Amino acid sequence: MSRDELMMKPALESPPLPSSTPPPPPPPPPTGEKKLENGNSSTTSENDDDLEEVDLGVERGVGQEKWKRLLLWQPPRTRWDERNPPRFTVWINLLFGFAACFTVSNLYYNQAILNRIAESFSVSFERASVVATLMQAGYASGLLLICPLGDVFPRRPFILCLVLLTALLWIILCTTQSFTVFIVVSYICGATTVTPQLMLPLVGDLAPKERRASCLAVVVSGLGLGVLVARILGGVMANYTEWRGIYWFGLGVQFVVWMGLYFWMPDYPSKNPTALKGVTGYGKLLWGIVVLMVTEPLLCQASIVAFCLSAVFTSYWTTLSFLLSRPPYEYSSMVIGLFGLIGVAVILLAPVYSRFVIDKVMPLVSALMGLGLELAGVIVGTFTGGFTVAGPVIQAITIDLGSQFTQIGNRAAIYSLRPDAQNRVNTAYMVAAFSGQLTGTAVGNRLFAQGGWTWSGSCSIGLLVFAILVCLARGPKETGWVGWSGGWMIGRDDLPVKNSKNPPDEEAVLHKEDSDGRKGRQQM
Repeated sequence: MSRDELMMKPALESPPLPSSTPPPPPPPPPTGEKKLENGNSSTTSENDDDLEEVDLGVERGVGQEKWKRLLLWQPPRTRWDERNPPRFTVWINLLFGFAACFTVSNLYYNQAILNRIAESFSVSFERASVVATLMQAGYASGLLLICPLGDVFPRRPFILCLVLLTALLWIILCTTQSFTVFIVVSYICGATTVTPQLMLPLVGDLAPKERRASCLAVVVSGLGLGVLVARILGGVMANYTEWRGIYWFGLGVQFVVWMGLYFWMPDYPSKNPTALKGVTGYGKLLWGIVVLMVTEPLLCQASIVAFCLSAVFTSYWTTLSFLLSRPPYEYSSMVIGLFGLIGVAVILLAPVYSRFVIDKVMPLVSALMGLGLELAGVIVGTFTGGFTVAGPVIQAITIDLGSQFTQIGNRAAIYSLRPDAQNRVNTAYMVAAFSGQLTGTAVGNRLFAQGGWTWSGSCSIGLLVFAILVCLARGPKETGWVGWSGGWMIGRDDLPVKNSKNPPDEEAVLHKEDSDGRKGRQQM
C-alpha cells in the first residue's frame, strides 16, 4: 500500500462533523390545548361550547326552514306556473262571491243589535252607535291605505293574511268586556275587511273579456247579499240568543272563508314587486291614486257617476224609515226592515242579465241604461210616495237594478285601464263611491227635515240628471276628456269572433297570442 493510500484511509473512515445549524423548533401545540400537570393535552371547554353552538345553529336553521316551508306550502292546484297559468273557472268565481258576501258582512252585523250592545256595556245608545261609525271609518281607511298594496304584494298570500288577521282580531270582539277595546278593535277589523275590494280587480284582470261583466256581477252580488244577510241574521239571532252569538257566527264563517281560499284560490304574481323600494315608496304608491284621477278620463268619469249613484242610494234608504213610520203608513220597524228584501231578486239575477246584456254592449251604454231606469223610478217614487207605498217599492227596485247596470259596466271598463295599477284604480273609484254615501246620508236627512220626502227625492233626481250629462259628455270611443271621437255604437266591437272555419293551427296561434298578452300584463 502506498503512502498516499495510507494517508487517505483514516479520512474516509472518520465520522462526519456535526452541523453548526441548530435544529428547527418543535411545532406549537394545537389551539385549545394546554399542558396539564401530568403532561397531557385536552380540548378546552370553549371549543366544546363553540361546537355545541354550531350544532344548535344548524338545527335551528333546519327547523326554521321546515317551518317556512310549512307556512308557505300551497296545494298543488293553486301554485303558479308560467307555462300553464291557472284558469279562472266558475268555481273560483263563486268562491270569490261567497268570500265577498261573508267578509263584508263584518261591517253590518252590529247595525241591528246596537241597542243590545248598549245594554251589555252599560253605555248610551248614542255612544253604542259609535261602533257602526268606526267600522265604516275603518273600512274607508282600509280602502285608502291597504288596497293599493294589492298592486305590490302577491294577491293570494296578501288576501289570506288579511282574512286570518281579521278572524284572530274578531275573537277579541267575541270575548272582551271593555267597551273601549271593543270599539278600537272594531275600527281595526273594519280596516282589514277590504278583501272583496282586492278580489274585484283580480276578477277584472283574470276573467275573459267576453265574460268580464258577468264574472264581476257574481262578486258584486256577493257584496250586496252580505249587507242583507248581516242585517237579517243579526236581528234574528239577537232575538233568540245573546247578542254575541252573531259575532261568534261571524268568526266561524271567516275561518270557513279562509280555508276555502287557502285550498282553492290560485296564486298570481305581483304586478309591481319593486314599487315599495325606497323610503318614499309607499307615499308614491298613494300619490299614484291622485295621479290616476287626473290623468285617466274614463276613471274620472266613472268615479263621478259612482259618487252620484251612491248618494242617491243612501239618501233613499236613510229617509225611507222616516217616510214609512209617519202617516199615512205608520209601519213598524220590522215591516220597514223587510223593505230591504225587495232587492234580493235583483241581486241574485245580476250575473244573468250581466251575461246576456252588459257583456254584449259598450260600458257607457250599460251605464246610460241603468241611469235612465233609475231616474224614471226615482221620479215615480218621489212624487207618489206621499200617498201610496207602491211609489217607494218601485223606487227601490229601479235603484237596485239601475245601480247594478251602471256599476258593473263601469267596473268592467276601468279594470282594463292600467293592468299594473288595478288596485289603485279600484281605490280611486271606491273612495268616490264612499264619499257619495256619506254625502247622500247627510244631505238626504237635512232635506227631509226641511221639506220632507219630495225635497230629498228631488235632490236625487238632480244627481241622476248630472250623472247622465257626465256620461254624455264623453263618448264610448273617446280617449280625451270631452268629445265623441270614434263615433257612437251600442254593441261591443272588442269581443272575440267565433269562426269555426279557422284551421286548428290558426286557432292555436290566436290562443297563444292571447296567453302571451295575459302573461305580459301580469309581469308589468
